[in-house]
Amino acid sequence: MEEITKKVKIPEVITVKEFAERADISVASLITQLMKNGVLATLNETIDYDTASIVGDDLGIEVEKEIEEAVAKSTEKVSKEAKKNLVFRPPVVTIMGHVDHGKTTLLDRIRGAYVVQSESGGITQHISAYQVEIHPEDESESRGGKADREIPRQTRDNFAYKNRKITFIDTPGHAAFSAIRGHGAAITDIVVLIVAANDGVKPQTKEVIEQAKLNNVPIIVAINKVDLPDADIIKTKQQLSDLGLAAEDWGGKTVTVMISAKTGAGIDDLLEMILLQAEMMDLKADNKSKAVGVVIESHMQKGAGPMAVVLIENGVLKKGESISIGSTYGKVRILEDFRGNKIEEATPSMPVRIAGLHDLPDFGDKLLAFDDDRDAKTNSYKCERIGTRIRVATAQKTNESEETTDINLIIKCDVGGSLEAVRKSIEEIDSDLIHIRIVSEGVGAISESDTSLAEATKALVVGFRVQILGAAKKIAEKAGIKIKVFDVIYHLIDYVKEQISEILPPEIIEEELGTGEVLAIFRDDKKGFVAGGRINSGKISNGDEIKFYQGDSKEISEKYRAKVLSLRKEKSEAKECEAGSECGFGLPLNAKIAVGDNFIVFKTIEKKRVIE
Repeated sequence: MEEITKKVKIPEVITVKEFAERADISVASLITQLMKNGVLATLNETIDYDTASIVGDDLGIEVEKEIEEAVAKSTEKVSKEAKKNLVFRPPVVTIMGHVDHGKTTLLDRIRGAYVVQSESGGITQHISAYQVEIHPEDESESRGGKADREIPRQTRDNFAYKNRKITFIDTPGHAAFSAIRGHGAAITDIVVLIVAANDGVKPQTKEVIEQAKLNNVPIIVAINKVDLPDADIIKTKQQLSDLGLAAEDWGGKTVTVMISAKTGAGIDDLLEMILLQAEMMDLKADNKSKAVGVVIESHMQKGAGPMAVVLIENGVLKKGESISIGSTYGKVRILEDFRGNKIEEATPSMPVRIAGLHDLPDFGDKLLAFDDDRDAKTNSYKCERIGTRIRVATAQKTNESEETTDINLIIKCDVGGSLEAVRKSIEEIDSDLIHIRIVSEGVGAISESDTSLAEATKALVVGFRVQILGAAKKIAEKAGIKIKVFDVIYHLIDYVKEQISEILPPEIIEEELGTGEVLAIFRDDKKGFVAGGRINSGKISNGDEIKFYQGDSKEISEKYRAKVLSLRKEKSEAKECEAGSECGFGLPLNAKIAVGDNFIVFKTIEKKRVIE
């Protein structure tokens, strides 16, 4: 590393050319230094701040981060000048919990729509966002009656929640969707943890608690299915208390509501507690500034192109505005609420669907609104990261191994959230002998280009809730390419595991049959090698495999192994010799054993490997 001779400020992402200009060095020397650090980038490609810092140290340049004005505005606290525009915003609530504990059924009750019946296997497969308006004058049968709730009621008497709104984010509860649930906890104000009283705390329940605590998000517990005969409320409360969520009536601080999502009992209480918690949090946003939001879903839609579901966090988004979302940009050509109704503007805490982007944004990308296209395009360019080509090259280099076999995979999903969940689940499939390499992934139908790539790379093609186009089917049939499409994610993961198991070499297991000690060497010449030994345990048979150790086999490594060519007992040929007896056994010429060696008799079993 050279001595620091100059300082330079750069943004989070910068082109090689611009970095060289700011540092007053030649582009050639910068590219050379990048190559020394394993980064292949031309003068018009981008490098991130961390890469620039490392290369800068090597060149004697101290690199400091330049705060981007647009990004700073999206993340800093609302300024004093904007405080006059602050208004109360609806709380963003995430329903989280274990699969089949009633999350979607609860939302169905609240919003009056039935999604669970259209989901494969009754399991929510995507993140979805909904906004509801609470009307206390609604008939109780619409959401069910009150349940006997075991928490203090004195806060309820004068609490007005008429016409208040709540935004709900429904996250999948299956283990495969831990990545999506993690994002859900990061963009929410309040987590409603739903736990079935007849099932109790499960692994995903614990994961939700950890994620909420990590993101400093308050938790309201909804104990569901309290009306079932096998419901055990006390046991469920005890399990939650052991995880740091002691109910208020147990001396803790966690608001706990008894509900039945199926009948609607207790849901009014739950909504009230959510709004009370929101009041205490004093949730506000600026309703005059340019919009800032976060992507919670993205997909390709026929006739509309890339479409993103965005939660507006601050400001107001208007139809026709220029926007930047991560590394893509565009204009708000279509603006819809969660029901699909066209709207002219979206306010804080409102989930909306947006079309008009150049490319699909990634899950969790920030949305920023601008006055013109140029600013939006500039910001999206600054948000670009090092290209996929460099990352793939690095990954391939890292995973090169003579002992590891690659299995190539092409993944196509219906929406971006599903793609992230599938990718994460596949990446977690562990095997020391096979490396899964995702050669291509994307959103949309399995096309001709996907099958052509699969033919070239000998890849397996899997799809989640997508169609296979006709031309793609013909190529696949002709080339013998395996394509499978699934409606339930864990069926897809199981299929990938099965395919890996078929490729994996069998596991070699040595089953011990007996042990003994070499007592004598009877013959060691051209006619053969014969040794005598005592069988201490088990037995030895003609044709068995045998391995020898010098001294104690537990401490000394193996020195020789072979097959027993013949077996004699008391000068007669024998088929086997059991524990407590002595016998002679023939071995291949020049066997490397000696008197005093211990041996183990074994047989080799080949067992098919199964990826769990």
